Amino acid sequence: MNLTTPAIEVAALRKAYGDQVVLDGLDLTVPAGTVYALLGPNGAGKTTTVNICSTLLAPDAGTVAVAGHDVRTRSDAVRRSIGLTGQFSAIDELLTGRENLRLMADLAHLSRPDARARVDEQLARFGLTEAADRRAATYSGGMKRRLDLAMTLVSRPQVIFLDEPTTGLDPRSRRDLWQIVRELVADGVTILLTTQYLEEADQLAHTVGLLDGGRLVAEGTPAELKAQSGGETLDDVFLALTGHAAEVVR
Repeated sequence: MNLTTPAIEVAALRKAYGDQVVLDGLDLTVPAGTVYALLGPNGAGKTTTVNICSTLLAPDAGTVAVAGHDVRTRSDAVRRSIGLTGQFSAIDELLTGRENLRLMADLAHLSRPDARARVDEQLARFGLTEAADRRAATYSGGMKRRLDLAMTLVSRPQVIFLDEPTTGLDPRSRRDLWQIVRELVADGVTILLTTQYLEEADQLAHTVGLLDGGRLVAEGTPAELKAQSGGETLDDVFLALTGHAAEVVR
């Protein structure tokens, strides 16, 4: 993937469970080195979109390319190119922070010297060096979330999916994570973000997509969507363009 190739391309994506249509012809494009925030009420299809793009779920119809690779025909190449931090932590609390990171390095088939260097790099980056040899069960909620993201970054993915990454964090921990996201994007990483916090999307996203009923009902920069809806905040935009009360995504 290069900077002229979109990091994520979704066309006519469809997914249904029986008679319940979750995604109904979704189209979206995420340029490399940007943050795309996908917003919507509960059940709008945000997590389903993330799961399909990260090869965890097969689409019923449509095409999806991530880092230049088709998720159906080149799923292994997609997995080598991405990182995923879901709504629930993937850390093993019986292991230390360092051991969790070494596990991810082993799964990425890194050599021992490379693994050691990557682990030390992520511990330092996320402020976890002093706690590296403590069991993760002793970590605070913010530390566990930082470790979870650090584990995602051990393989140096080109594209990262963050599915409600700051849910349950205190305001300070949330802002610490925002700064990490900004640093990643400055390094050329592409991020697809879903979030319940509209301020988070306003702070981080280059592009915001509003998903409702499995369709993209609006898309643009935060400023463009505010101008389009006549609102002052993304809360106003969400209510005006989807018809849903903003409280459902707080």
